[in-house]
Amino acid sequence: MKNETNLTPSQKWERATLADNFIFYKVMRNHPEECQKLIEMLLNVKIEKMEMHNEEVIDLDRDAKGVRLDVYVKDIGRLYDIEIQMINTTELPERSRYYAAIMTLDSLKSGQLYKDLPETHVIFICMEDIFEQNLPVYTFENICQEDKKTKLNDRDYKHFFIAPTCAKMIDDEDVKSFFDFLVSNNACSNYTSKLEDYVKDAKHNMQWRMQYMTLERMQNYAYRDGKEAGEQQKAVEDAITLVKKYKATPETAAADMGAPLDKVLEALKNTDVKGSNRN
Repeated sequence: MKNETNLTPSQKWERATLADNFIFYKVMRNHPEECQKLIEMLLNVKIEKMEMHNEEVIDLDRDAKGVRLDVYVKDIGRLYDIEIQMINTTELPERSRYYAAIMTLDSLKSGQLYKDLPETHVIFICMEDIFEQNLPVYTFENICQEDKKTKLNDRDYKHFFIAPTCAKMIDDEDVKSFFDFLVSNNACSNYTSKLEDYVKDAKHNMQWRMQYMTLERMQNYAYRDGKEAGEQQKAVEDAITLVKKYKATPETAAADMGAPLDKVLEALKNTDVKGSNRN
């Protein structure tokens, strides 16, 4: 089987399922009734008034970093952001904190009392157990560290659903079937059959296909450029070592290490300046 990292954007599109964050985003945003059902199933809540946020990117300040909340849902007194994460990027806890803050600030109106702030729920559906405790669900809220029971009651919640574990351990059949669909791509309920149809529709959308492949190419270019920059930096550092430690000429060191001579000379100049400043 061909390694996923070696697939072309077109091949990745053909293999993409609901577990792909692009497909998940398109299906949930274009079928809000299914998004509502999913949130209600996962959190065991009833959404009274479903409102999908119109803006894909929230800019709170022209100098601040804009953020795209994948599926941002408003309810009466509650806000939800639901996203799917295929790999462990190691910063999901920090992202959950940032997303909750973004939703809170986006909802804050001038003169509004803090008591009127809505509940915030950041939901990550993960394909890997990022906490490695073999739990199907990890739910976090702020609790006093001294007595381990007094809640802050700031109504800020983060939920991490681990898809493979949920597919095995969750008792609720509807929820279990959803996660089984994510993991195996086998639809075995009315809800997942609908999702399967919507995924097929998405895969036949030529505009979305072009968007997907453009994003994949941009990511590939960024990865390649970053890798090449890292390799070049390593070659320059090795060349400097040859010059400093083994008294090689810059020209010889650059040629031996495959580093650009101008970069080696520039780096040597900078190290000499730093050295003279310390003296």
